[in-house]
Formats: sequence, C-alpha cells, structure tokens
Amino acid sequence: MTEELKEKIAGEITLSNEPGMTIRKWREEFGLSQHQLAEAMGVSHSVISDYESGRRKSPGAGVIRKLVDALIRLDLELGSPTISKYLPERSLECVIAMGEFRSGIPMDVFISDICGQNVNPDRLPSRMVYGYTIVDSLKTILQLSSNDYMKIYGWSTERALIFTDVHYGRSPMIAIRAHPLTPALVVYHRPDAVDPLAVKLARLEGIPLVTTGLEVERIVEKLEKYKEGI
Repeated sequence: MTEELKEKIAGEITLSNEPGMTIRKWREEFGLSQHQLAEAMGVSHSVISDYESGRRKSPGAGVIRKLVDALIRLDLELGSPTISKYLPERSLECVIAMGEFRSGIPMDVFISDICGQNVNPDRLPSRMVYGYTIVDSLKTILQLSSNDYMKIYGWSTERALIFTDVHYGRSPMIAIRAHPLTPALVVYHRPDAVDPLAVKLARLEGIPLVTTGLEVERIVEKLEKYKEGI
C-alpha cells in the first residue's frame, strides 16, 4: 500500500499546476513541519520553504522521490497514522462507481461527454481530469468519517466528484469547502435546483460546478473508455 501511496503523492506533485502548494498540502496532511521534512530529506529548511512558496521552480523527479520517501518513512516511524487513512479497510457504501483514467482528459471534453452544464461559468474549465467518483450525496454526508472521505478521491484529487440524489446541492459543497482536498470539478446528478450558496462556494474553491441529467449507467459507460485508454 505504501508504494501505491507514494505513486499517488508523486503523481499529484508532478501533475499539479502549483507543485509548491501540493507539496505543502501533503506535508501538512502528514502533520510535519518544514524543518522536520527538510531534516528527513537531508536538505536545509530554506529548500522546502522555497519550493512551497514558488521561489524555486518545479522540483525534479529526484527531489520528488526523496520528498515522498521522507513523508512515508517518518509516518511509518510514528505508527503510520496518515498511511492508515488510505488503507482500503472496507468498501464505502456511498460509492456507486469509481475509476482512474490512463491519461488526463481536458475538462471541457469531460463535461461534454457527460452532457453537463457548468453553472459556474466564470471559472473556465482549464484543468485536466484524471478520474471520477460517483457517490450518493446523503450517504456521503451522513456516514463518512474524515478518514473515509479521503478515500473517495482514489489516486488523484484531479477528478470529478459526481453526487447523486441531490436536491439543492448546498451540503456537498459545504463538505468540500471544509475538507483540505479539493476535486477538479463537482457534478450534481439531476438536482432539483442549485442553491446559490453552492455556486458561491464553488467559485471560492475555483472549480466548475456542473449539472447533468444523464443516467448514471450511461455516465459510467461513457467514462469507461478513458479507463481503457480508447
């Protein structure tokens, strides 16, 4: 499991438009200070600070590997409190379907494929989408612990979270806003309406908020081709 988590972290840093912010996100996720991470990597504190602030250019593969190894090693020494969050201990009842793509899909293509409509049009869909998770919104909000919530992101946060059984969509966006991990976009499946607060929260997060009336089975069918690399 640790090797898969290493790949996840390294992949997110490599693919991120702001690698420094992604490094900071994972450092904080592991509960480490810049000094702790720097010492474990055998570099000065200023190196970590410069990467996170953007004063240094994107780290190379060697630096990313050393950083990820340090995160995992320190967590193992502490009894794996962070690694354990990502262990597939049980299936999540709220997850209807989930998949990872073999390569990134342009967001406008993704939205078009699911017959979606972006209700937050002031945010242009410029990010790539690397996976999707379809969840029952009520079960997600009522049943998931904070640790379980992380698992719906699969192997990349650059994914679409698709919520079914949505009435007005306020609660899903509040949950996303409160969590440190943010998806590439949020999709509401056949909502009764979209609460203006949900749109405002999506704007604050800088992500498209999309609605679709396509059948869930049809959505999965359309997205399967990207899993297979067709």
